Amino acid sequence: MNRLAYITRRLLLTVPTFLGITVVCFTLTRLLPGGPVDIQLMKMRNIGGADSQGNAGVTRVTQEYREELNRQFGFDRPIAVQYWDWLVNKRMGLLIASYDYPNRNAWQLISARIPVSLSFGLTSFVLSYLICIPLGIAKALRHRQPFDAASSLLVFAGYAIPSFALGMVLKMLLCGTVDGLGDFFPLGGFESDFAAAVPLGTRLADRAWHMAIPVTCYVTGHFAVLTLIMKNSLLDQIASDYVRTVLAKGATRRRAIWGHAFRNALLPIATGFGSILGILFAGSIIIERIFEIPGMGRLSWDALTGRDYAVFMALLSLTSMLQLAGNLLSDFCYLLIDPRIHFGRS
Repeated sequence: MNRLAYITRRLLLTVPTFLGITVVCFTLTRLLPGGPVDIQLMKMRNIGGADSQGNAGVTRVTQEYREELNRQFGFDRPIAVQYWDWLVNKRMGLLIASYDYPNRNAWQLISARIPVSLSFGLTSFVLSYLICIPLGIAKALRHRQPFDAASSLLVFAGYAIPSFALGMVLKMLLCGTVDGLGDFFPLGGFESDFAAAVPLGTRLADRAWHMAIPVTCYVTGHFAVLTLIMKNSLLDQIASDYVRTVLAKGATRRRAIWGHAFRNALLPIATGFGSILGILFAGSIIIERIFEIPGMGRLSWDALTGRDYAVFMALLSLTSMLQLAGNLLSDFCYLLIDPRIHFGRS
């Protein structure tokens, strides 16, 4: 099967995959307890406060308003009808008003967070690959030498330390949360309150100041694995038969590595290229919570814990589409790196 036919078939397969993901999750939001109707009823019951009128009145209110709330949220219709309305008429839920913010729909909330997550995701992605590829190459070319051993300590430390734990430690040491320690970076946020009133250069510098520690946590969580993949992949290529054949024909070691082995060694790294779409927009829930970053990760967490299924399903549909598109991008990167690859039927 030629490459165009393979890409076309993969593209067509994304449609039932997307429908399967959204159908299952949409159905669960309608069947599981604790949805928006139950939350509204809990508010009416004044949960957590003293009920001065007795439990009998509470039960009567619940029975009286449950059906009205179901009609208000559209839950009185069959699930198939609700799903079709969500998918087609409401544009995958993007046009549905948020349950927590009735005056704003899901797309308005999401679009306000995209630039924040995009800034963090793109910066961390570029830095991760700028670090891991040269470092992995250097470790492979100096295998079992002092540089390889010393850099492995850094790599394994980055792999072992969770990004959220590193973020909490750096926040404690560098953000002035502990008396006597440094106060070099802000506690959180994306930019200062005065950022909108200053020149562009000052605003960008202020954002870089706020992004320094969170981006460090992002990069630490990715570069260790990528570095080891790059190193091991290049070592495998250097030890392969075709590289020995190139050397036997009189080519220099430099030409054998950079002209032949390096390109093939990038194939495992190309697998991660497809995940860039999801990383750029999804954000990191834990990092955004620690540093109070108003990004997509924090929005998805707030929507899930607050049972704001309108926003949650809209986020799920967008991230699912991005992940499926990322898988296609990974295959395309394979084709660019190694034109010899043919995707045929097994």
